[in-house]
Amino acid sequence: MREGPVLALHDAAVGFDGRTLWRQLDLQLAPGEFLAVLGPNGAGKSTLLKVLLGLQKLTAGTAEIAGRPARRGSSAVGYIPQQHTMPTETPLRGRDLVALGLDGHRFGLRLRGRSERREVDRLLEEVGATEYADMPVGLLSGGEQQRLRAAQALAGDPAVLLCDEPLHSLDLHHQQAITDLIQRQAAERGAAVVFVTHEINPVIDHVDRVLYFARGQHRIGATREVMRTSVLSELYDAPVDVLEHRGRLVVMGQHLEGHHCTPEDERTAAPEHDSAESSHDGRIGAH
Repeated sequence: MREGPVLALHDAAVGFDGRTLWRQLDLQLAPGEFLAVLGPNGAGKSTLLKVLLGLQKLTAGTAEIAGRPARRGSSAVGYIPQQHTMPTETPLRGRDLVALGLDGHRFGLRLRGRSERREVDRLLEEVGATEYADMPVGLLSGGEQQRLRAAQALAGDPAVLLCDEPLHSLDLHHQQAITDLIQRQAAERGAAVVFVTHEINPVIDHVDRVLYFARGQHRIGATREVMRTSVLSELYDAPVDVLEHRGRLVVMGQHLEGHHCTPEDERTAAPEHDSAESSHDGRIGAH
């Protein structure tokens, strides 16, 4: 197990064209810790991941991964993107996709040595994807493809696993399978997890802390500390009710789309995915 924080942000801020997306973010994640990142579209969730991937510079403060400044291509970082179905004609096999996690910095595919092939086989087995390792990825289901992406992200034993809406478009069965897989790898490998999501309920049993962005502000704490009526009402500067129904959190409020961010923020912020926060039935979060 790793020692000390594997992710550290100190007085971090990001802004675009003179406008601040978020600021004064202080965060340390210990090995194996699971952080859920929530908030409305344009609030800065995906921007946080870009900072940690070394794709976006901070306007203030510092960001470190495994004791070193966050940088592009760091082997200390694994990344699982949002699920998107690959074209059926995609020529890659399952094992080829996983192998890119070992040598993806190279141009195209190459012949691999025996040790690399063994490592790919081990990763495939860990995520339960051995049986379709030699199938074209375009013929696999969304859940099967996402298992392969998880295996690819785990190649190289990263200190931090960044997950950008990895459950999007998956059915409940595959949501549970992918969530359990990510949590198990975090526990066994000591990797901290940063899990961006619009729905906390699929991961709520695994979450150690929540980071919630809204209106240029943020709150960090245990789920029950952050997902409260008083806290979210203060963040949104509008009435918000957090209810619990059959073990699930439901966040209810007026239609707050206009409060999420300014049009300038939306144009300059990193791309965010469609959010339950802006749905027209008045629900704005963890339902």
